[in-house]
Amino acid sequence: QVRLVESGGGLVQAGGSLRLSCAASANGFSIVTFGWYRQAPGKQRELLATIDSGGRTKSADSVKGRFAMSRDDAQDTASVEIFRLKPEDTAVYYCNAVVRSTFSSEITEWWGQGTQVTVSS
Repeated sequence: QVRLVESGGGLVQAGGSLRLSCAASANGFSIVTFGWYRQAPGKQRELLATIDSGGRTKSADSVKGRFAMSRDDAQDTASVEIFRLKPEDTAVYYCNAVVRSTFSSEITEWWGQGTQVTVSS
């Protein structure tokens, strides 16, 4: 069982920045990739960025240049800083982890419960 807990959401003015964190409880697993997704009201969940075990990041075009991901493998945490926030960034932001069982090598995917980010104009 893997548990992901996001923190750092809230209300921010347009043009500001925000840091979201994801803490994983993943005993018996190694985290292959962390990912951040968001879902705005009435829209599908959108992949924003991922970071792999080598620290390599990929970002969606919608956030490229405004999103900086990092991970701390010693703490099993991942963070993202979002810069120059826009009202259209308003959404629930979800942490995602793809993990490998250290026992069976099975690959599974897990989600956090999400944290609300609201950007006021």
